[in-house]
Amino acid sequence: MIDKEAVIEKVKGWFTGDKVIWVVVAILTLVSLLAVYSASESVANRSYNGNNAFVLLRHASMLLLGLVGVFGASLINYKKYSRLLLLLFWIAIPLLVYTLFFGKNLNHAQRVIGIAGVTFQTSDLAKIALIGFLARVLTLRHDSFTDFKELAIRVMLPIVVIVGLIFPENFSTAAMLFATCIVMMFLSKVKMKYIFEFVGIIVLAGGIFMLVSLAYSKDNRSATWVYRIERFFGSSDEEKNDDKDFQITQSKIAIASGGILGKGSGKSTQRNVLPHPYSDFIYAIILEEYGLWGGVLVMLMYLILMYRATRIMIRAPQSFGAMLAVGLAFSLVMQALVNMGVAVGLFPVTGQPLPFVSMGGTSLLFTGISIGIIISVTKEIKNINNNEDSDSEITEVDS
Repeated sequence: MIDKEAVIEKVKGWFTGDKVIWVVVAILTLVSLLAVYSASESVANRSYNGNNAFVLLRHASMLLLGLVGVFGASLINYKKYSRLLLLLFWIAIPLLVYTLFFGKNLNHAQRVIGIAGVTFQTSDLAKIALIGFLARVLTLRHDSFTDFKELAIRVMLPIVVIVGLIFPENFSTAAMLFATCIVMMFLSKVKMKYIFEFVGIIVLAGGIFMLVSLAYSKDNRSATWVYRIERFFGSSDEEKNDDKDFQITQSKIAIASGGILGKGSGKSTQRNVLPHPYSDFIYAIILEEYGLWGGVLVMLMYLILMYRATRIMIRAPQSFGAMLAVGLAFSLVMQALVNMGVAVGLFPVTGQPLPFVSMGGTSLLFTGISIGIIISVTKEIKNINNNEDSDSEITEVDS
C-alpha cells in the first residue's frame, strides 16, 4: 500500500522555501506557454508546415528543463554554492574566450558554442558564476576593502575579465551584468568613491574600445550598437526614410491595439508581422492579447521576485545568501525590464529575452537555476534575524 500522506509530505518538501516565488514561477510558466503558442505561429508556418503544436511541444520541453533547473537548484543547500560557483567562475573564463574566437554565429554575433550537440550562450553561465563569485568575495573579505588596491585585485579585476569578454559580442548583456555587479558592491558597503572611480574607468575604456573598433572596421558589433542608438534617437539615415524602425513600430501597433483588456488569447494579428514575436518582442504580444492588465501582471511577477529577494537582504544583511539572492534577482529583473522597455520603445533594440517567458533553449535552464538558487537561500535563511547569526553563516560558507 502506498502511504498517501508520506507522498503528499514528500511533494510538499519539493516546494519548501519562499512560497510566493513558487507562485511566481507557476504564473510565468503558464504565461510563457500561452504567449509562445500564439506568438510562434509564424515560425510554425515557415518551418513546420503550420504545425504550431510541435513548436509548443518543443518549447514546453525546454520550459520543463527550466523547471528542473528550479527544483534541482532549490534542493542544494545554498552554502554549497559558494565553492560551486567559484569553480564555475574559473570554468566560465576559458569558455568565454573560446566563444569570442570560435563561437557559432547567432544574430550576427558569436555568442554560442556547441557541446555534445547542444548549443548555449556561455554568457548565461558566466552571469551566474560572476554573481556567485562576487557574493562570496564581498561577504568574506568586505572588511579588507578599505584599500582600493585590494578591492581592485579581488573584486574589480574579475568583473573586468568576465564583462570584458562578453562585451565585444553582447553589449547589452555585458552592460546589465556590470550594473548588477555595481549594485552588489553598493549593497556590500564598498566606498562610493571607489565605485564611481571604477564606473568612470570602465565607461572610458568601453568608449575608447568602440571608437577604435569603429575606426578599423564598419562591419562589426560596434557599428551595430552605434546604428541602433542612432536609429533609436532618430538620427540614422534609415530613420529619415518612410520605413522607420520596423520592429518598434510594429511593437507599438500591437500594444496600442491591445488596449486595456486585450484582444484575447491567440487573437494577435501582429505576431505575423513583428520580427521575433516569440522572444525579443513577446511582451508586445502579451499586451496585444491580454491588454494592459496582462502586461502589468507579468511585470508584477518580476517585481515580486525582486521584493522577496530584498527581504532576505533585510533579514540577513552582509550575508553570502543575501548577496547571492539579491544579485541573481536583480539580474533577472533588470533583463525583464529591458525587454519590456524595448517593446514599448523606451530602449534601443537589444535582443534580450523575457526571463522564463520567451521561447529559448538552455537560457531557460540557466534562468531556472538562478530562481532555484534564490529559493534555496529562502529555505535556510528565513530564520536569521540578527547580525550574529549572519556572521556565523559567513564563517560556515568559507569553511
